[in-house]
Amino acid sequence: MESQVGGSGPVGVDGTRLEELAPQPLLTRDYETRPSLVYERLRQRHGPVAPVDLLGVPAWLVLGYREALQVLQDDDGWPKGLENWRARSDGEVPADWPLGPSLEVNHVLIQGGPGYKPLRTAWDAALKPFQDPAHPQAKRLKAAVTAYADELITLVGQGGGTGVADLSAQFSRPLPLMVASHLLGFPGSQGDDALMDMWRVLDAGPDAEPALERLLATLAELAAVKLKEPGDDFPSYLLAAHPELSLDDLARELFMLLGMTSDHVGILMSNTVVEVISGDGDGGVRASLSAGMIRETMNRVVMRKPPLVNFVPRFATKDAPLGNYTIRAGDPVWVSSAAAHADPLFADHVASSSTISTRAHLSWGAGPRQCPARELASTVAAVGVGRLFERFSHLDLALPADQLPWRSSPFMRGLRSLPVRYELAARPAGPAASERVPAQRTATDPAAQSAPEAIDPVLPDQATRQRSSLWRYLTGLIRAGR
Repeated sequence: MESQVGGSGPVGVDGTRLEELAPQPLLTRDYETRPSLVYERLRQRHGPVAPVDLLGVPAWLVLGYREALQVLQDDDGWPKGLENWRARSDGEVPADWPLGPSLEVNHVLIQGGPGYKPLRTAWDAALKPFQDPAHPQAKRLKAAVTAYADELITLVGQGGGTGVADLSAQFSRPLPLMVASHLLGFPGSQGDDALMDMWRVLDAGPDAEPALERLLATLAELAAVKLKEPGDDFPSYLLAAHPELSLDDLARELFMLLGMTSDHVGILMSNTVVEVISGDGDGGVRASLSAGMIRETMNRVVMRKPPLVNFVPRFATKDAPLGNYTIRAGDPVWVSSAAAHADPLFADHVASSSTISTRAHLSWGAGPRQCPARELASTVAAVGVGRLFERFSHLDLALPADQLPWRSSPFMRGLRSLPVRYELAARPAGPAASERVPAQRTATDPAAQSAPEAIDPVLPDQATRQRSSLWRYLTGLIRAGR
């Protein structure tokens, strides 16, 4: 049964179930290379909501901007939580469904039901010190991002003051993972093995499942340490705000922070670099960076190429009209921010030539479940991109922009690699003031808020760093590329 686009009302009211619509597979070769073409085909055939097949499981994909807002802003009518999924409860979702493992980790991004609100409140409290620009921890975070970025750029430069590098593998992917390790309070380089396992999970290769098991075990061990010895870090703050969390619960939340923030931020940085390098010929995009407009450039990027292209599923609590279909109670509904941004209702009202872009995009979600770490992610990306263009006097794409390789998944879309030709700028002697950071205090230290900022190093010593698995991997990339 096909939709009657342009008809007088919802179709599907005759009892036809989603499973009987014979939805077409979404994750095709076309989706890998040109997802916008796939979204447009679906929109032409079905309107703003389309039935699709996600690796053998039928679901609704929301393509329309208005319909996306309708779902995202109504958390009661379209809640998250796999317990709301009728087909799963009926045993109709295959046990080996490839997306199952990522959706079964019941963290704040996935969770529904009464447990969500206290968990979200705790997340907001735990993130506030890192997202409030006036807070010492937020200042310390920016200094750490700068220091980690300089470490990575200096490592790239070991191959020479000019050369070729993959800025995705050598900068955009490792930087947010290193920052996440800082947020989690891993001592020294002890978190590097966890970071490598996070990469394996995100890449969804054959070793993803054992990597996930190791990663959750490592995070549970870290959670146990923070329970006994709280620090000035996200896990300690989250435990303080939500003492009822078990160690397994906390490990799942740390997994979410580590994975979602790192992949999202890494893609955002790479996409922004491409935007700057391949921008308009008169240098306006580069000029905007020097004028302090990095965040504005990033905002334009997430409208055209959002890192998170499809949000995790929501479920209809009752039969409800949406687009040209009636969605049955318990049906899975996936909102596509990428498709919604291409909806003429949204895209036709975005002036591409405007200096200030709209904030009405859906890249961070909308409604009560908007991303709790959006300010944190934006800060890390903006500082990282800014440092790149400070440290490199020249950056050019080593491939035409339309030939850059992309990787698409049901959730994310980003570059597989970002090959560039670079030239390092001459660097002043001595550390910049921004690379010096406030001393770390424990979460229980009563003087933590009022004491003057002391100074301590944010980076592990070089001998420790060079022994770490992450650093050996990054060093290997340099050797392989020369």
